[in-house]
Amino acid sequence: MAQPKAASAAAQLSLAASACIAGAEAAAMVGREGAPAMVAAAAMVVIGHRGKGMNALGSADPRLREVKENSLRSFHAAARVAGVSYVEFDVQTGASTIVQLNLNQMVTKDGYPVIFHDDFIFTEQDGEICGRRVTDLRLDEFLSYGPQKDQSKAGKPLFRKLNDGRVLRWDVQSDDALCTLQEALDGVDRRVGFNVELKFDDDVVVFEHAKERPIFFSSFQPDAARIMRKLQDRYPVYFLTKGGTQVFADERRNSLEAAVKLCVAGGLRGIVSEARAVLRQPSAIGRIKEAGLSLLTYGQLNNVPKAVYLQQLMGVDGVIVDLVAEIAAAVSEFAAAAAAAVPVPERDSSSSYMDGGGDVGLLEMTSPAARTTASFSRREDVSFLLRLTPELVQ
Repeated sequence: MAQPKAASAAAQLSLAASACIAGAEAAAMVGREGAPAMVAAAAMVVIGHRGKGMNALGSADPRLREVKENSLRSFHAAARVAGVSYVEFDVQTGASTIVQLNLNQMVTKDGYPVIFHDDFIFTEQDGEICGRRVTDLRLDEFLSYGPQKDQSKAGKPLFRKLNDGRVLRWDVQSDDALCTLQEALDGVDRRVGFNVELKFDDDVVVFEHAKERPIFFSSFQPDAARIMRKLQDRYPVYFLTKGGTQVFADERRNSLEAAVKLCVAGGLRGIVSEARAVLRQPSAIGRIKEAGLSLLTYGQLNNVPKAVYLQQLMGVDGVIVDLVAEIAAAVSEFAAAAAAAVPVPERDSSSSYMDGGGDVGLLEMTSPAARTTASFSRREDVSFLLRLTPELVQ
């Protein structure tokens, strides 16, 4: 395999990564001056989170430890699921700093973009757990953790520190080696788009990454999103937000209203919001659409089929999910039921889910209404499911 290339400063100005919604059967790109928007077609877009789903090492649900997240094996597995057009993953990326813009990037020490979610990587040495920041490692050091592509070599045992402070061995059913962004771009089916969330240590950063595959940028950092859009117009830029479910010093990160203003002012394509924020503020969807913006969501509720169905009825364009096969199948059923004007099939309404850092617990909708499926009009569907919203977002 060819040695991955370190990103050049010039390339950083024009390319970066995240899954383009264009070209999917489930969605179509619609242009307008300044900031073309994505609109949903027959079914919402399903995006696999970190491939075929993030790894929740402390979860009792084996589906959340099925395949190593952010690995080529996970991307290939997601690509094989019917109804999935895109995979989301995290890039610790960069190269030389663009001095005139004061861009300070999160990179491997020798400047290679690598796919990894956490800021720190952990192993066990002489009976002690030790961690290092990804940006302090050379590429060869980073790739020495976990399974090795050369099976004659043994990699360092890989551990993960959860948000609750526990450090667990990174054990999954189907393990794979760590990889670079170039390997993913070169090796994964090009019909599958990438949604790459770029990680930053500073406020204003732009990175390189792209080939011929559909791509868009996304970032939680308002200034990074704005600068990415300003420096290039080839790839769409989305703003990631928690929508008020968590408070930050930067007011632009604290509400969907602020996200809309940021996107409109900066010419961004759309918003990727925590699902709870959207369900708590359904009226915001209308304002987002009126602004010509696309709306995607992420979060644990996106592993609950009924929560995804509600979002589809409300006008959400796509969902980033961990239970890729289950949600893709559910979305297909929703679309088929709508087309045939028949009741939506009843699916398991609970999901055991954890984020990367501790137990979230069992999401259960226990009301009789939640366990009953009836044939409703679209308006009645929304009214019925909105009554379930308090149970979904609590």
